[in-house]
Amino acid sequence: MRCARPWPRPKVSLPTFFVRDVPIYGDVVLAPMDGITDPPFRALGRLLGSAMAYTEFIHAVDVLQRPQWVWRRLRPRAWEAPLVVQLYGHTVSLLVEAARRVQDQLGPAIIDINMGCPDPSIVRRGAGAGMLRSPLKIARLFRRLTQVLDVPVTAKIRLGLDEGCKPYRLIARVLEENGAALLAVHARTQAQGYRGQADWEAIAEIVSLVRIPVLGNGDVRTPEDIARMKRTTGVAGVMIGRGALANPWLLARCPRDAVPIEEVRRVLRWHLRANIQHYGPQRGLVLFRKFAARYLAPYPAFQARRRALLTLEDPVSFLDAVDAVLAEAAASGTTPGPREPS
Repeated sequence: MRCARPWPRPKVSLPTFFVRDVPIYGDVVLAPMDGITDPPFRALGRLLGSAMAYTEFIHAVDVLQRPQWVWRRLRPRAWEAPLVVQLYGHTVSLLVEAARRVQDQLGPAIIDINMGCPDPSIVRRGAGAGMLRSPLKIARLFRRLTQVLDVPVTAKIRLGLDEGCKPYRLIARVLEENGAALLAVHARTQAQGYRGQADWEAIAEIVSLVRIPVLGNGDVRTPEDIARMKRTTGVAGVMIGRGALANPWLLARCPRDAVPIEEVRRVLRWHLRANIQHYGPQRGLVLFRKFAARYLAPYPAFQARRRALLTLEDPVSFLDAVDAVLAEAAASGTTPGPREPS
């Protein structure tokens, strides 16, 4: 199998599901990832088939204290629709005011509250997955958000904090009863981080408990995983995070070992050009290195030249080095095998 030119994806004619009154065309969604889902990578995700564009999470305090920085970072583009702005924080009043300002200034289709980030420094403050300790606070927050906002409000959660605290059933009910229009579930606890096996049975439980759409997240690395999650859990859609970072073509249901080298070159060059247009030549290249390392990871020629290539500071020299790696891979007939997300 070869996935030649898997983007742009064909347009889906009928909505797959609705987030309240917002139609969603497609059942695969690129997950929000801090430091990853910036505008260039969101654009690539949409081209490859992500049905929604989630921003990186933004602290509610930044919206209120550094609004111009936030507006520049989140300025909507036409291709992002439906744009989902994700916020995090631990204070109901600040989150509500930040969400109101985001709605009024940016006009996103949806506002999402992050209740799944496992970072200990965020959890200790009661934000991210730390909010799962406080179902009553979540109820107050979503009741207030749905009163104040015109756009739908959604949530991304984990199953709980650890094996002794997994309130996902209660949290799912609280969210639905207080106006949440969609629930994305990363099927691990905060203590697990990104280790261990995701509990897809818990996702299926949540689907059976609520009437709002549910997105399942965790351990989706292949097109077969997408189909299996949908079949076994009944989710409306599949959210892909680290799997799409390792293989962005997964959003187009294309396994990494079926992506031709010429397609890797085309997408890598497109992504770097988008980074440079967004950040400028120097910073754009520096920030692109983490993506380049994943594009090229399957090829032995890259592993031998990794340090030298990733420290180049000139985009032209960088692309010449990339072309050399890909030419060597093509000459040797290298076929990348499936890789674990890193």
